[in-house]
Amino acid sequence: MSLRKLQDLSGKIALVTGGSRGLGLQIAEALGEMGARLELAARKTDELEQARAHLDSRGVQAHGSACDITDAAAVSAMVDAVLARHGRIDILVNNAGGGVIKPFLEHTPETLHTTINRNLWTVLWACRVVLPVMLRQGYGRVVSIGADSVRNGLWDHAAYNAAKGGVHGLTTGLAREFAAQDITFNTVAPCAVRTEQVDELIRAYPQMFDKFVSVIPKGRPGEMSEVAAVVSFLASPAASFVTGQVISVNGGSTML
Repeated sequence: MSLRKLQDLSGKIALVTGGSRGLGLQIAEALGEMGARLELAARKTDELEQARAHLDSRGVQAHGSACDITDAAAVSAMVDAVLARHGRIDILVNNAGGGVIKPFLEHTPETLHTTINRNLWTVLWACRVVLPVMLRQGYGRVVSIGADSVRNGLWDHAAYNAAKGGVHGLTTGLAREFAAQDITFNTVAPCAVRTEQVDELIRAYPQMFDKFVSVIPKGRPGEMSEVAAVVSFLASPAASFVTGQVISVNGGSTML
């Protein structure tokens, strides 16, 4: 089969959580350019409309669902709505997240719950709801966003790493369990990437960001397009024999 065919997502339905802005929107655009029909899930209706307009201007059509990804009932209802429109979900990208980054002893029960809910619970429940659909189809690609900080023990990331480490573990467990059904599970683990959230962090804690970049041999943060390229590969037929992997996109900050 030609490389062009292996990269073709025509007719595939891709659900991207946290898909209205930043990295999620960049991933959605990459999948759309490969032919996927897009479903974006995010909290804010106005941001979803802006994302749809942005994608439409690039010739990519998408439907947006306003949904609190931490709410189990809301996620189940959102997936039901996607199935009503398309009858299937071929690709799930678990991008929604965003933890509270601070020294561990400064955390409160509330900030710890927020970090776990946004980064681990969202992935657990989205997989739990979408996986039966993929099993009926006999096909699926699940790509989750992890964190390279799990591997390098980055400053002030202990709670965040606990959540993202859970995502890494979920990936390998589900990959083992469902490989025979042609459903793959992989995680893309970026280091510091220039997203809106990271830009906010730079403004609030410029010295912390300098620390982040200091461990990257490339000497710069990653670009969202560099992460989206790896996600779109893992979501494609070209990656049919790749499962249970945590792939770092990190400029060399951790090396095997």
